[in-house]
Amino acid sequence: MHVALKLAISPLLVAQAVQTRRRALVLPEAAGARQGRLGADRAAEPNSAPAPALRLLVAGDSSAAGVGVDRQDRAFIGHLVRSLHARLGVPVEWTLHARTGLTTRGVHRLLEESAPGPADVAVIVSGVNDVIDQLPVRRALAHRAALAAWVLERGVARHVVFAPLPPIDRFPLLPALLRRVLGTDARRHDAAQAEWARHRVAVTHASFDVELSAATMAEDGFHPGEPVYRACGEAIAAHVERTVWPRLAAAVDNAGMPRTPDAARGRQASEPGASSSQERT
Repeated sequence: MHVALKLAISPLLVAQAVQTRRRALVLPEAAGARQGRLGADRAAEPNSAPAPALRLLVAGDSSAAGVGVDRQDRAFIGHLVRSLHARLGVPVEWTLHARTGLTTRGVHRLLEESAPGPADVAVIVSGVNDVIDQLPVRRALAHRAALAAWVLERGVARHVVFAPLPPIDRFPLLPALLRRVLGTDARRHDAAQAEWARHRVAVTHASFDVELSAATMAEDGFHPGEPVYRACGEAIAAHVERTVWPRLAAAVDNAGMPRTPDAARGRQASEPGASSSQERT
């Protein structure tokens, strides 16, 4: 949507946003463990070394935290871990760091505070709150770049996967005009993220689409229901199997130990101009 038109209708958009927030259901984050392991070590051939576990870190906002379902095994993390284990045939050690209302900058701060252990793959689920807070695309992208650079340079993970932004124009809760405006913004954010990640070494953008409707989303009409979490978890797992896992396997040395992430490559993920944004609680 053109900036001038967006400014002209901004009072109506604000009014719709306020009314939507007032009538929206407040759903809790999914209950259950936020770390664990799926699968046992076993060798593919007799007398050979067992397959190494995939160490997985998932970080993000309310969708990463499982808002919309009652348990983490029915949320994004549960479906992602099971799908990875089935596809790769190796144990998956996983941790989840997520909180409702976080922007991408907020996810970065959360990880800095929690100091997670080293992982092979970090999956970042964020961006909706950047759009809702009307963060400019360039600034939101700078926050994603700063987060990816921190994860890689600190050895928090060897590869960073950014989940795509959802099609906000299909959220049942939102009035038609607000859906249209936020949906357009989300597509711009997602396209910019995909183009930026295309030029990175250890960062990828997972591109896929899911069906969003009143039947597949949570009762609040804003957060995913289990069908959406399942589709997203399986899609991210397919991306890791197809795009990330071969790169990680190629980086293992003769002793079978992962190499330390190349700091110079990690710095390629950074972009100048990152600045903080106000987080929602």
